[in-house]
Amino acid sequence: MEISGLVSALLIGAAVGLLGRLVLPGRQHIGVLWTLVVGIGAALLGSLLASLLGVGSTRGVDWIEWLFQIVLAGLGVAALDRALAGTERKPRISK
Repeated sequence: MEISGLVSALLIGAAVGLLGRLVLPGRQHIGVLWTLVVGIGAALLGSLLASLLGVGSTRGVDWIEWLFQIVLAGLGVAALDRALAGTERKPRISK
């Protein structure tokens, strides 16, 4: 993989991750780095899914592929947020 491919993967992953966070209601408790990781994974999986369904390469902007990527990013951010929320300990107040 060339450096330009790596940079474009990071930029697309960041965009997809942020859009995935925007479609979710409320506040998510994951950091920017996790959003980037989820976005890159969602971008790769969304592209693979679009290719398997035959809509990966169309004329102009591949809106269906973007939709797959954003939905997968939203699901990934929600799942990771829920998983990390379960690991946080809430302080006990003793009386």
